Amino acid sequence: MKTHSEDWLAVWLGLLIFVLALAALMGADLLGWSAQLKVWIDPAKAIAPVSKSVSLPPLLSLALTFVFLLVLLTAAAVLLGADARRFAAGFTVVFWLSYACWFAGHYAWIAATADKVESFGIPWSLNLTGEAGYILALIVGLIIGNFFTGAADRLSTAVRPELYIKTAIVIMGAALGVKSAETLGLAANVMFRGLCAVIEAYLIYWAVVYFLARRYFGFSREWAAPLASGISICGVSAAIATGAAIRARPVVAIMVSSLVVIFAVVELVLLPFLAQLFLHHEPMVAGAWMGLAVKTDGAAIASGAVTEALIRARAIAVDGVHYEEGWIVMATTTTKIFIDIFIGIWTFILAIIWTTSIDPRPGEKVRVAEIWDRFPKFVIGYLLTFLFMLWLCVANKDIIGAAKAATDETNLYRQLFFVMTFLSIGMVTNFARLKEEGIGRLAAVYAVSLFGFIIWFGLVISWIFFAGIKPPLAEP
Repeated sequence: MKTHSEDWLAVWLGLLIFVLALAALMGADLLGWSAQLKVWIDPAKAIAPVSKSVSLPPLLSLALTFVFLLVLLTAAAVLLGADARRFAAGFTVVFWLSYACWFAGHYAWIAATADKVESFGIPWSLNLTGEAGYILALIVGLIIGNFFTGAADRLSTAVRPELYIKTAIVIMGAALGVKSAETLGLAANVMFRGLCAVIEAYLIYWAVVYFLARRYFGFSREWAAPLASGISICGVSAAIATGAAIRARPVVAIMVSSLVVIFAVVELVLLPFLAQLFLHHEPMVAGAWMGLAVKTDGAAIASGAVTEALIRARAIAVDGVHYEEGWIVMATTTTKIFIDIFIGIWTFILAIIWTTSIDPRPGEKVRVAEIWDRFPKFVIGYLLTFLFMLWLCVANKDIIGAAKAATDETNLYRQLFFVMTFLSIGMVTNFARLKEEGIGRLAAVYAVSLFGFIIWFGLVISWIFFAGIKPPLAEP
């Protein structure tokens, strides 16, 4: 029986990993044995415990990391109503496939940045950093989801992109809190500009998509509203919440959500490379652009991570500039988090409009509590880890070094959840099934709106609010 929501479980999973890592500040390194992956030429040197004070064989460190996540996530799956044995078996496959992709993505010929190529004794590299493993995981996931559908169905219990990415976002808050404490003025600037950008985008995106769907494609209000939310706001979550708010049939949210995932995959593959090519001199613009343009939390934050890796690598190769890690993806996360926060308010407004003007029913009222019901709870976890580490490091600057070491351990798990998210996104994207469902006209609206307007207007808004802002330079 399902006893918890995925949102709340992401909060508790992320906070548990955060608290275990935080123990290092009190002298108890509870996660130091976790397996860290490095760029490699010799595969025997690719894996090592994340803490330098821990001495373990690499394979034992990796096995412990797997068992830790297996136990943690199987317990979470049971609370979501899944069969423990089936989830554990599926997760075992998902984890090792994801890790294999992540491992391959760290091969020096693929991942080494320009400043490190010589140290590996190789003449050149694709310069993609270790995040190339995310793209490999996405490709493998798409192959399984489209050509080995039986296997994808058997693994479906463990293919949970939303749970994985939301947990990663909760964990990410800690590292961003430490970075913000180091450069408080810049962090406040990024957050304020992110809020402004999101509000402006909301006021324009939704109205334009709704108008296009109604006027030029002939969709009813039941279809146009969830479609507008799915394309313009936050993908799957917004489409489902909007469908519930206006009492749309379940098939509406399902069809729109399927489209969101399809197009998010396309954006995930294309936009980071466009950002690297044209925006490497405006890295924060690129990060914010991913948050405003790419739908679904998983694809947006993942695209921010890939964009950061690509731009940092290009900045080193072309300009010899070493940007500090984490700031570009912070711009992505900030805009995405503000978008998520606003979903509950927006759907509450739509519910009032529908119940009072469009589809009124005798005696029915919209409860203010619905704002809370629709609020994405994982945002609470992100804010808790972010604000706690920000407060801790601002209150005592001397602790920043130890806090960085602790968040390095959380960051390892964030990356693991990221790579599992990529694999899962690919596996749930079955192009043939969507075609069978007759999704063509909806896809036309989505394509026209996304590629004809939203992506480029999102870029303009990102430029207005983030142009000229640069991440701090990393210490040599």
